[in-house]
Amino acid sequence: MLFNIFRTTGLGVFQIFLLGAVGYFLVKKNILGSEGLDALSRLVIEVTLPIFIFSQLVKGFSFSLYSDWWIFPLISLLVTALGLLIGFLLTGLIKGAQHKAQFLSLVTFQNSGYLPLALVAAILPAFKADCMFIYLSLFLLGFNLVMWSLGVYMLSFHQNKKFELASFFSPPVIATLFSLVFIFFGLHKLTPDAILRPLRMVGDCTLPLAMFAVGGSLAQIRLSHIDTKAMILLTVAKMIILPLLGLAIILKLKLPELMGLLILMQLAMPSATSLSLITWHYKKEDLLISQGVFFTHIAGIITIPLFLSLFFTLIMIQ
Repeated sequence: MLFNIFRTTGLGVFQIFLLGAVGYFLVKKNILGSEGLDALSRLVIEVTLPIFIFSQLVKGFSFSLYSDWWIFPLISLLVTALGLLIGFLLTGLIKGAQHKAQFLSLVTFQNSGYLPLALVAAILPAFKADCMFIYLSLFLLGFNLVMWSLGVYMLSFHQNKKFELASFFSPPVIATLFSLVFIFFGLHKLTPDAILRPLRMVGDCTLPLAMFAVGGSLAQIRLSHIDTKAMILLTVAKMIILPLLGLAIILKLKLPELMGLLILMQLAMPSATSLSLITWHYKKEDLLISQGVFFTHIAGIITIPLFLSLFFTLIMIQ
């Protein structure tokens, strides 16, 4: 049974990384340059992902059906706190203040949007996937608030850095908040399908375009002067310890299947590619970020299907 589940989840992960490989080779073959990749990333973050979130929430979310919707932003904070705790416990083994800050951010923040969205579409039947898309949209509401505030603060590494209120409100966060207000006032019932249908078509482009962007970002990483010790610690912490802890918590609390799957997926994800963008934006030396993003994504090819297989097997036994 475990082997069959591993094969199914492994195939789903393979399909996702195959999409990423397309983006990787587009960049390596200079078909997609740095400016094109930047434009593609902005297209996903500022256009298709917010529209995807809106169309998914409008299609399947209601406050009566999801009365516990507030739990999912809270779960995102708890997942982040767990990563922060494990990272903090291991930073004593890392030398240098900036090395510590970058290592900590790599353990704390995961690829919370692109990979889980694509993974859900690949491994779950449609009726479960639609529900999980809503869970993920609500999860990202809390995660993005922390990522673009605490994450920026950690990586900017500047005592006099000014607080930026705008960092809280990334396009996905705005899209989620707007959608909840839109639904609360019942405006989705008044919106004709002639408007919603093309929005859904644009939103459906998110998953392949996002994986092209991830693959292209990995292609730009320059692996020079690899910090072997830090990468081993990061891979063990991020790709093994965190999902193991998540699996133990899920089984101990006997959480519902989809909520448990959401938590495990987030804890099993590699480090966030957005960390590279933050490091570049604040003109900080990339000491560990690119290496960490690269190696955790490579490790994920094996660890993600492994932990998903364990999850589905143990859920069936319970």
